[in-house]
Amino acid sequence: MPPIESSQPSAVTSVPATVGQRIAAAFRTLSGRPGSAPLPQLVLFALIGISLVAAVILIISTIDAERDQRAQASKTSEILLELRNVGHAAINAETGERGYFITLDKRYLAPYRLGHEQYRPALDRLRQLIDGQATERQKELLTEIDQLTSAKFAEIDDSVGMIERGELADAQARFLSDEGQEVMDRLRRALGEMERIEQNVLAEATTRSAVAEARVLPMLLLLLVMLLGALALGWRQAVQAARAEAAEAHAADLAEARDRADLLAKELNHRVKNLFAVILAIVRLSVRSAPQAKPVIESIADRIQALLIAHEVTQGNTTSRKAADLSDLIETTLAPHRSEHTGCSIAGPTVPLPPAKVQPLGLVLHELATNAVKYGAWSQDGTLKIAWTLDEQGQHLSLEWEEHCPQGCAPSERKGFGSMLMDSSARQLQGSIERTFTPNGCQVSIAFPLD
Repeated sequence: MPPIESSQPSAVTSVPATVGQRIAAAFRTLSGRPGSAPLPQLVLFALIGISLVAAVILIISTIDAERDQRAQASKTSEILLELRNVGHAAINAETGERGYFITLDKRYLAPYRLGHEQYRPALDRLRQLIDGQATERQKELLTEIDQLTSAKFAEIDDSVGMIERGELADAQARFLSDEGQEVMDRLRRALGEMERIEQNVLAEATTRSAVAEARVLPMLLLLLVMLLGALALGWRQAVQAARAEAAEAHAADLAEARDRADLLAKELNHRVKNLFAVILAIVRLSVRSAPQAKPVIESIADRIQALLIAHEVTQGNTTSRKAADLSDLIETTLAPHRSEHTGCSIAGPTVPLPPAKVQPLGLVLHELATNAVKYGAWSQDGTLKIAWTLDEQGQHLSLEWEEHCPQGCAPSERKGFGSMLMDSSARQLQGSIERTFTPNGCQVSIAFPLD
C-alpha cells in the first residue's frame, strides 16, 4: 500500500501586501522608539550622575580637610614654638638671676638679658597666631600667660636691681620666699594647658581629614562599578541597536520578497481558476456531441465546480456565510471527492470560524481529503469519520479525522510537501496537528484556539 502522502501540487498561499511593513514595524518596536530609553538605563545614568556629583563634592571636601589639616599643623607648630620660647625665656631669666646672685659676675646676666628680649616678641607673635580663631579659654590663658610672664620678669628685675645695689640680704629673702616659685608654676601650667588645647585642635583636624579620605575611597569604588555597569549597558544597547538595524534591513528584504510571492500567488490562483473554467467548458461542450452521456458529464461538471469552490475556500477568497462555519468548510472541501460509494460521517456542533483560521484549516482538510482519495480510506472503499468538540468556554476546538482502511496504511518514510504544509498550517492556527497510524487506518488530531 503506498504511503499516505499527497503528490498533488498545493496552491501557494496568498500573503497580505502589508506583511512586509508589519514585520518592519515589529522590528522597530522591538528595537525601541528613537529618542526613548528604558527605565533601568535612565535609573543607572541618574545614579552615575549623582555619584559623580557626590564624588566631586567628597573630593573637594577631602582636599579642603587636608589643606586645613596642613594649615592647622603648621599653625600649631608655630604656636607650640612660641609657647616654648616664652617658657624658655622665663627659665633663662631665672637662671641668669640666680647665677648672678651666687657669683656676682655680670656675665651670668646674659641669659637674663636674652630672655628679657625674647619673651615680649614671643607673646606678640603668639597673640597674632591665636587671634581670630581663639576660644574663650585660649583668650583667658593668653591673658594669664601675659600677666604671669610680666610678673615673673618684674620680680626678676627687682632681684637683679637689689643685687646690683648691694642689697644682698633683701635679695636673699626674696629668693627664699615662694612668690617667684608660685608664679613660675602657674606659668608652666598655663603654657602646658595651651599646648594641650592646640594639640587637640590639630588632632581634630587630622581626624576630619582621615574621615574625608575614608569616605572618598568607597565612593570612588562605587563610581567605578557604576561606570563599568554603564559601559556594559552602553555596549549592550549598541549591540541591540546594530542587531535591530540588521533585522530591520532584513525585514525590508523579507517584505519585498513576500510582496513578490503574494503577486505570484495571486497570479497562480488566477491561472488555476481559469484552468478550472476551461476544463468545465470543455466538459459541457462534450454534451452536444454525446447527448446520451449527459448525466455522466453533468456529474463530472458538478465535481469540477466543487473543486473550484474548494480551491477558493482554501485560498480564503470566499466571502460566503458557509465558509465561516466549520461543518460547511468540511462539506465544501469533501464535496469534489464524495460519491455514493464513499462512506463518510460528520458530527459536531456549529462552530463559526474566525477569518484568520479558515485558510490554514482549509489547506489541512484539502490535504487530508486528497490523501484519503489517493492512498487512504476512500482509495480502498473504506470509511471516513470526522468529529469535533469545543471546550467548556467554547474557545478551543478539537477535531478528529479518522480513516478506516480495509487494506491498512503505513506512514511515509520521507517528509514531503504535504507534511511541511500541515506543520506550517499548525503554526498559523497556533495549535497542533498530530497524525497516528494503526494497522486499521490513520487518525489525525487537530487542536487550536478559536480566539
